[in-house]
Amino acid sequence: MSQKIVIVDYGMGNIHSVYKKLVKLGIEVSVSSKGDEILHADKLILPGVGHFGKAMQNLHELNLIEALNESVTFGKKPILGICLGMQLMTDSSEEGDKNGLGWFDGKVVRFNVSDPLTYKIPHMGWNSISIRKNSKLMSNISENSEFYFVHAYHVVMANKADILNETTYDYTFTSAIEKENIFGVQYHPEKSHDIGLQLFKNFVSL
Repeated sequence: MSQKIVIVDYGMGNIHSVYKKLVKLGIEVSVSSKGDEILHADKLILPGVGHFGKAMQNLHELNLIEALNESVTFGKKPILGICLGMQLMTDSSEEGDKNGLGWFDGKVVRFNVSDPLTYKIPHMGWNSISIRKNSKLMSNISENSEFYFVHAYHVVMANKADILNETTYDYTFTSAIEKENIFGVQYHPEKSHDIGLQLFKNFVSL
């Protein structure tokens, strides 16, 4: 029996490129901003590019917070957050005054680089990851694999056990997180060619 994967549409970018990558893999996927469709999904993807505060406002206005919490924290359905989608899984952000979803004990901060001429913000382009713990999401993805990044903010985790990947850009920051059924990646697998496809395959096969 095929599984139903829903990409959560809350009006914050990069949905089409994520959708195209999953379709390329032959995966049955839909895009929805409706709570009942989120509740009936087998797996969820929470993408996003843009402002943390605006994103949380959109989720509230679309009445999606309750559906997401019921599916993810109570139903234990696997969810993958991408870029802003991962950041929303934490408690708060320096970007805006809205609380996050609070699935991880952490906060989102702006890059504070030592030399803005050398380390331009946003951090944009290819960079390697370090794998901090065993994970099915990292199956067939090797240490120092390169993914594509576009972001000015990154997460700071209170619980180091939740850190899945780290990346260095002037200093080392958390680039992926994992706790039980909840996964988040700061980088963009939909823009990361074959290695990004592998990550999507791994998520679908969880």
